[in-house]
Amino acid sequence: MLENLERGFLKYETVRRFLADIRKEFSGGDEESIKVAELKRPEQGRKMMEEFVQKFSKVARESRYKERPLVEEFKRGINTMIH
Repeated sequence: MLENLERGFLKYETVRRFLADIRKEFSGGDEESIKVAELKRPEQGRKMMEEFVQKFSKVARESRYKERPLVEEFKRGINTMIH
């Protein structure tokens, strides 16, 4: 990952995504940490809501987040114009 970043092959739209990838890369294989980092990744951006919901749902099923924390991550990821 770091080599690709140094060469300019990886570009990040947000610091949050960059940090999530760093955590994932250096977490030492801690499965729960990886799933939490992946849950923080999906963002709607310019995607249709249905596409975002599908992507978020897939990651959410694999995480251990439940109820309120899951709702908060969902809200964080949707387009701010919707809030």
